[in-house]
Amino acid sequence: MSTPPEERTDKFELLPLVPLRDVVVFPYTMIPFVVGRKSSLVAVEQALAGEKKIFLATQRDAKIDDPKPEEINAIGTIANIVQSLKLPNGNIKLLVEGSARGKVVEIKRDGESLVALLQPIEVKVELTPDIETEMGKVVSLFEKYVKLSPNLPYETMISTIRVSEPGRLSDTIAAHIQVGIEEKQNLLETFNPQERLTILSTLLDAEIEKLRVDRRIHQRVKKQMEKAQKEYYLNEKMKAIQQELGRKDDKVNEIEELKEKIAKCRMPKEAHEKAMQELKRLEVMPPVSAEATVSRNYLDWLISVPWHKRSKEIRDLDYAEKVLNEDHYGLEKIKERILEFLAVRRLVKNKNMKGSILCFSGPPGVGKTSLAQSIAKATGRKFVRVSLGGVRDEAEIRGHRRTYIGAFPGQVLQMMKKAGTKNPVFLLDEVDKMSMDFRGDPSSALLEVLDPEQNSTFLDHYLDTEFDLSQVMFICTANILHPIPPALRDRMEVMRLAGYTLFEKIKIAQRFLIPKQLKNHGLDQGKFTFEEESIRDVIEKYTREAGVRNLERELASICRKLSRRVVREGKEYTSTVKSEHLAELLGVPKFRPATSEKKNEIGIATGLAWTEVGGEILMTEATMMKGRGKLMLTGKLGDVMQESAQAAMSFIRTRSEALGIDEDFHRKFDIHIHVPEGAIPKDGPSAGITMATALASLLTKTPVRGDVAMTGEITLRGKVLAIGGLKEKVLAAHRLGIRTIILPRDNEKDLADIPEDIQKILEFRLVDTMDEVLQIALDRGGTPEVDKDKEYNKDLDKGVPGSVTH
Repeated sequence: MSTPPEERTDKFELLPLVPLRDVVVFPYTMIPFVVGRKSSLVAVEQALAGEKKIFLATQRDAKIDDPKPEEINAIGTIANIVQSLKLPNGNIKLLVEGSARGKVVEIKRDGESLVALLQPIEVKVELTPDIETEMGKVVSLFEKYVKLSPNLPYETMISTIRVSEPGRLSDTIAAHIQVGIEEKQNLLETFNPQERLTILSTLLDAEIEKLRVDRRIHQRVKKQMEKAQKEYYLNEKMKAIQQELGRKDDKVNEIEELKEKIAKCRMPKEAHEKAMQELKRLEVMPPVSAEATVSRNYLDWLISVPWHKRSKEIRDLDYAEKVLNEDHYGLEKIKERILEFLAVRRLVKNKNMKGSILCFSGPPGVGKTSLAQSIAKATGRKFVRVSLGGVRDEAEIRGHRRTYIGAFPGQVLQMMKKAGTKNPVFLLDEVDKMSMDFRGDPSSALLEVLDPEQNSTFLDHYLDTEFDLSQVMFICTANILHPIPPALRDRMEVMRLAGYTLFEKIKIAQRFLIPKQLKNHGLDQGKFTFEEESIRDVIEKYTREAGVRNLERELASICRKLSRRVVREGKEYTSTVKSEHLAELLGVPKFRPATSEKKNEIGIATGLAWTEVGGEILMTEATMMKGRGKLMLTGKLGDVMQESAQAAMSFIRTRSEALGIDEDFHRKFDIHIHVPEGAIPKDGPSAGITMATALASLLTKTPVRGDVAMTGEITLRGKVLAIGGLKEKVLAAHRLGIRTIILPRDNEKDLADIPEDIQKILEFRLVDTMDEVLQIALDRGGTPEVDKDKEYNKDLDKGVPGSVTH
């Protein structure tokens, strides 16, 4: 089909020109716009003064404020001004209707405005079947386009295209489709209506496909986000309601408040980045969603742990020594270690100096936990405590990962938050009571916490960022050390608290326990006193322990009875607690002084044992009966102790001739060794010389001295080897009235740990061989019996010096 020729009118018109930005006006369409440029305002005023006709042409670059003639498209639209409204700011709002295309012949400047000499262009075609088909296709496509487009009203658009003239139809549709400026300008410059219809058909096909894709994506996203949109809608509605009620937006305030807190925390770079990243996530979350709660909790933890705040440390040695002495009696080595630590801190002017890791090991009731509190008080640090007894989950130390529901940091960071400073005294109580199962090994997790080279970058699973523990002063407590893994024990400086002597217990009761219990029970310290002899009797007859916990319990029992008497007899009631009152206040004595039973007997030897609650005496009995040489061991003895008994038996057999024993005794008699308190498990090699002494006494019919106790491991050759727990064993002997103690010579160095007042009372006999033990322990000359209670107390009162015999 041939294209009809362009039809132009022969007349030329000179009209005011208004360059347009980002808009193309088509004939037969009405469009509003605002005129603001000075040259355009002058051109509009000229048009309004004349026939209200104006020429509208789109400029090629919308960014240019004062376009030159060559920067304006040559094809535009001649339009009639339908309405005009002058705005307060000087601009003019116009409503124009396009009437025809126009081609610029020349653009001139008329004063401040532009005028265009142009030639109107009109192209008319006959309505052929081909054109009608093309029109029908375009109308059908445009109907689909309007249905898919959310911005075009369907009924209005369909009514506007009910025209039979192809040029008007194409221009009307071109004006309403949403395509680029270049595509619209191309349609304006296409004069032939049939060609315009063809271009429109192509453009509509492409736009319809785009709208369909957009709709599919929208529907898919709508399904996925339906719940979130509903929550968002409800939240927005709640915001609107709150704003109507005059309330502030809580979420905005919360975000700003969190930003301020994060800025004040002075977090390390890594932690700060994590906090800001989480804050951005929280900002876009619905406030009531579960994820928002998780993020908010995480940010609260990041903000609350002490990243930079530290306690001002007290480094006054005199003050620290005063505090330690006021709170605890004795424990000189521990106090010296703390004062040394403070002295170093005073000399080293480094705020980031690494903290110490101490481990207090000793029986219950000796003051391990309270000593840690005193250290915090003496150094001016905060004090926090975590009990590790029964802990078997690694997450208790390192925390849970945030992927788990209800996750939270480990006990380490929880206590750091409680302390509020980065340099507290941190007590890990009962570190020997930890266990392990399928959830992990908490003792292994402590390796990083208690290593000064690693704990500056401690990583909690919940926070998932490094935290500095290097300035924390860690103190661990344990009753026994062997359950603690070697790698963990290697990281700690172990300090042993063996227990208190009788003299120390009396002083502790007078200085601390009695005033505390009188106060707790509402009793006036001026009206109630305890004689020293009564305190001694409470310790010896009602308690048997290394510490003072049971002593405090008994004193509390006395105070309760005194409180009852005060209530009955009036506030003027006074009393002095004497020894003869104890039976009435505490009942029958629970223990008898051990010295009352210490007689020289055959086949009974006194050994010394170490237990978790301190030292104890270990009575060892041996007897024999006719038989075939069987060795029986009873008393719930462990494997090591049974082997020690066999070694002692072998030694006695090899020395039978020297000891004057029948060489065939092991064939004629069965020997039975028993250690009383058979329900209590016993083990260890240190009872070797005790069992050998009991056997030698039994077989030689020689009594063993009742005032002698012994400890040491025996070899088959009769050598006496060193043992452990010497201080605890010596204190037990002293507590139970033993006068002479036989020790391995290799333990001589450990006597330095024995308090001086104990060394003055007891006699220590250091030996290398079993022969020396028998020479001391066996009463070959029939030593006369003495009242050892009386002699012992007399010596204690006078402070008679003891001796160490070599």
